Amino acid sequence: MSTPSALVSKLWNYCSILRDDGLSYGDYVEQLTFLLFLKMADEQAKPPFNKPSAIPAGHDWPSLLARDGDELETHYRHVLEQLGKRPGLLGVIFRKAQNKIQDPAKLRRLIVDLIDKEEWSSLDADVKGDAYEGLLQKNAEDVKGGAGQYFTPRPLIAAMVDVVAPQPGQTICDPACGTGGFLLAAHDYLAKHYALDRAQKKKLKSGTFFGIELVDSVTRLCAMNLLLHGIGGDSGSNVAAASRRSSEGDQSRDGSATPLNSGEQSRDGSATFDMPVVTKDALAGKHGEYEIVLANPPFGKKSSVTIVNEAGDTSKESLIINRDDFWASTSNKQLNFLQHIFTILKQHGRAAVVLPDNVLFEGGAGETVRRELLKQADVHTLLRLLTGIFYAQGVKANVLFFDRKPAQEKPWTTKLWIYHLRTNQHFTLKENTLKRSDLDDFVACYFGQSGSEWQRRPAAE
Repeated sequence: MSTPSALVSKLWNYCSILRDDGLSYGDYVEQLTFLLFLKMADEQAKPPFNKPSAIPAGHDWPSLLARDGDELETHYRHVLEQLGKRPGLLGVIFRKAQNKIQDPAKLRRLIVDLIDKEEWSSLDADVKGDAYEGLLQKNAEDVKGGAGQYFTPRPLIAAMVDVVAPQPGQTICDPACGTGGFLLAAHDYLAKHYALDRAQKKKLKSGTFFGIELVDSVTRLCAMNLLLHGIGGDSGSNVAAASRRSSEGDQSRDGSATPLNSGEQSRDGSATFDMPVVTKDALAGKHGEYEIVLANPPFGKKSSVTIVNEAGDTSKESLIINRDDFWASTSNKQLNFLQHIFTILKQHGRAAVVLPDNVLFEGGAGETVRRELLKQADVHTLLRLLTGIFYAQGVKANVLFFDRKPAQEKPWTTKLWIYHLRTNQHFTLKENTLKRSDLDDFVACYFGQSGSEWQRRPAAE
């Protein structure tokens, strides 16, 4: 039986060969995503599964196995192009897909020797899912590639989810989902802590998790990550179910998922899209309401656009977000995400958000946002993090926990409990990485289980 570490090692070792051809880690993981999806769809169409597949004949896995040399490279390019035009999950995973493996012999080896040799559908979801997560983490560790901005340290995610403690039936959203870490952790928490009945398990696969991602190439990684972990299908065969919906569904002009009601909120106030992850600008407008929001919005204070004039000179102009449901108009991305997250929370909904120090202390729009948040939400917990745990170097970050509340005259926030992880701690990305056990005391104190005088209480009394 293959283990996640063995699979990661097997797949990753081949990457070093492709690196000689100039292929980046990110390119390699992306090509693996395309090929894994095709292989698993082919497996699901055969006994004992016998599931119908939406991948057209001639663009499927057998069509790749039957070719070699330049013919294989040309056909693979054509397959990616055609599948990228399909609706639904097929369109999400293959949208704007390109073949980055220019050597047909190496492409053939990747298909025949590495991927075709493994029966992926027979592997436990934890095995293939954890293997894919391992590849994403290795990709994030490649500092030059910049993929770390889409990857939040998993121990921190696990602690945040433990504190929020989602319950079956609750909708969970990450409006800056990257490769899907928060959604997967919430899925694992629910599966581990509750004995789910059949209906609840079905809801867990489809209708519980919702991710928004701005970048196409990251969306496809997230979609595949969720799919391999069993999220995104309404039957035992997630690939078959997802690809089947692709042939039945519809697609918007930009290739992303079509909202349930043409961009309007669904009747129950839940998400306005029916796939676990879509490509769109979350800040462009409200996309539903959820019981729980977990997020690590992108670092970087300003949203800007590069302008090129007739002489070829470039300049950057700030992009100020103006929304009627925001408390302040600003180009600060973190402040905009914080406001956006409040708007997509249902009444009494709960949020846990990673934010840099400047959001806590900045004046102007920052002060306005903080004042309104303290008034309209119960901002109850602040976890202060130290540098060395994020792939964005030197960032001093925090996790803010708050619950949305109904309107009232008095501010909802009366006490704020602050936990300093920065005290007598030092973490690095390689030698001394953050572990889940490093956050055990925080979680225990939060629930008042530590027996310590520092268990959850107001910062000043």
